[in-house]
Amino acid sequence: MRISCQLPAVSWRALLPLVVVLPQLVTHAEARLTRAVKDVARADYDFIVVGAGTAGCLMASRLSESRSTRVLLIEAGGSDEGIQEAVVPFFAPTMAPNKPWNWNYTVAPQVELNNRTFPYPRGRLLGGTSSVNYLVYNWGSSDDYDRWANHTGDAGWSWSGLERYRKKNERMVPPADGHDTTGQYDPAAHGKRGNVLTSLPGWPTEIDNKVLNATTQIPGYPYNEDMNSGDQIGIGWVFSSVGNSKRSSSSTAYLTPSVLRRPNLDVLLQTQVTRLISSKSSKQVSFKRVEVAQGPRSPRLTLRARKEIVLAAGAVGTPQILLLSGIGDPKALKRAGVKPIVSLPDVGRNLQDHALLPHQFYVNSNDTWETAAREPKVMASQVAEYNTTGKGPLVGTICNHIGWFNVEKNHSMWQNHSDPAAGPKAGHYELVFTNGFVGVIQPLPDAGNFMTVISNLASPASHGSITLASANPWEQPIIDPGFLTSHVDLLVMREAYKSARAFVKAPAFNGYINRPYISSGAEEDSDEYIDEYIRNYTTSVWHPVGTAAMTPARSKKGVVTPELLVKGVEGLRIVDASVMPFIPAAHTQAPVYVIAERAADLIKAAWRLK
Repeated sequence: MRISCQLPAVSWRALLPLVVVLPQLVTHAEARLTRAVKDVARADYDFIVVGAGTAGCLMASRLSESRSTRVLLIEAGGSDEGIQEAVVPFFAPTMAPNKPWNWNYTVAPQVELNNRTFPYPRGRLLGGTSSVNYLVYNWGSSDDYDRWANHTGDAGWSWSGLERYRKKNERMVPPADGHDTTGQYDPAAHGKRGNVLTSLPGWPTEIDNKVLNATTQIPGYPYNEDMNSGDQIGIGWVFSSVGNSKRSSSSTAYLTPSVLRRPNLDVLLQTQVTRLISSKSSKQVSFKRVEVAQGPRSPRLTLRARKEIVLAAGAVGTPQILLLSGIGDPKALKRAGVKPIVSLPDVGRNLQDHALLPHQFYVNSNDTWETAAREPKVMASQVAEYNTTGKGPLVGTICNHIGWFNVEKNHSMWQNHSDPAAGPKAGHYELVFTNGFVGVIQPLPDAGNFMTVISNLASPASHGSITLASANPWEQPIIDPGFLTSHVDLLVMREAYKSARAFVKAPAFNGYINRPYISSGAEEDSDEYIDEYIRNYTTSVWHPVGTAAMTPARSKKGVVTPELLVKGVEGLRIVDASVMPFIPAAHTQAPVYVIAERAADLIKAAWRLK
């Protein structure tokens, strides 16, 4: 491993530029990657997968396992090879915003967040958002998936129905430092032979023991040995998509050199799908052609799938493509200048996301991220350690522990509001414990060392939308997550705020935490102050889902059937986060993988592929 580093001044989010050369990276130069549309325009494909993200790389890999099937994978961005920030786990926050391998979306002004707007990153490269996220590999609770099954009428989406796909996706490997993991997880809950490498934290931080000790000192914060076992309530060790000290993305896990050398798989880069093209069959409208271009001024060409088009462009990209293709609410399509072809009003609706709120605290320590961010010699030492041993602070993501919690059943908020959580095993909110300053929209202070407790709204009741700004496929859609538009979400975030502040008052933090970074100066903040803090500093965890939700096959609501087929059309299936009917109380990377693993088997069964 080799990294060379030239450090800028202060922010831990800007520790690069780096040059990373790691010998175990996927070498796409050996593979069937083409950057020219003309190379594939005349080819004959059975399946065209749109989007090489978390789900798309998996789908292309699984479908091309059948030697008799020809598969094309189309990605709007480029290769992930050589993007150093995508390799080193700790540098995940430097992957966004305003980077060339990102779509660089921005949310519409959020009415309940004082009309603020902010970046909304989604990956635009091989691996998609699995190549730019913060690497947390978290399934959610059994209640989340059982709710999917009950909602769709398909037991295959239940926790037990998906067990084999969880195991099929994951390969749990030792942490980077090789420490004894006894008591830190349940091996029976994890896969051992899957594609995505996962591991426990490979570098201890000063706050680890403090967090764990606090679980024994104050009520309401129990230790959970393995929150990926189906019941996630409590605080436990985080699982990350990290193996051999490097990020494990859907690209590195599923588009390995041997997969990319398959003669029946092609990957088309730097090519955007501008719309799907319909034709009339004897029974219904068929969508088996995609229109593509490599830029706004480039010629548009049409590619055809003999069997199916698989849309895997994500919870933002998928509804945008559907709408541009004339699939959606007819009235809204006409307003945007698109000819309606199929009436599916729920396309782009039901957008759900997790709201994020940081709580920073000054600490009596210099063993936090800020030291390396401000002192080039310290960072150089960490880089050297990573280069020579594959160990040290750079081998992990931003947290070693997370926790999930419920607002108590007798709380007054439930007198006037329905409980949005899937069940008692799914949290209303999450706490993330980080050994440094996380601000998202706040710059790193010039002085001081910090601990941050991030609170995330895990089971939101609010819904937003993805709509077209125009009929121009090169114009970003309007992304409105609708944060806190349901009042119960504000109430839950208020409780999460109080919970974060209460947790750091445990005896374990005596003498360590000085004071909050932002405070009203009051001993106990009022609800009015808390609500204003929430409105001023809340952003997103960047977990959009639900914009092409699955519902029962005969239901007039929703967008896809439980088999993920687009309703009312032929030849089109969706496989990504957009099909989730409810957002899980989880980081959404792992749930997308399990959706895609099952979807691959559904397609193989439908077409009798071996």
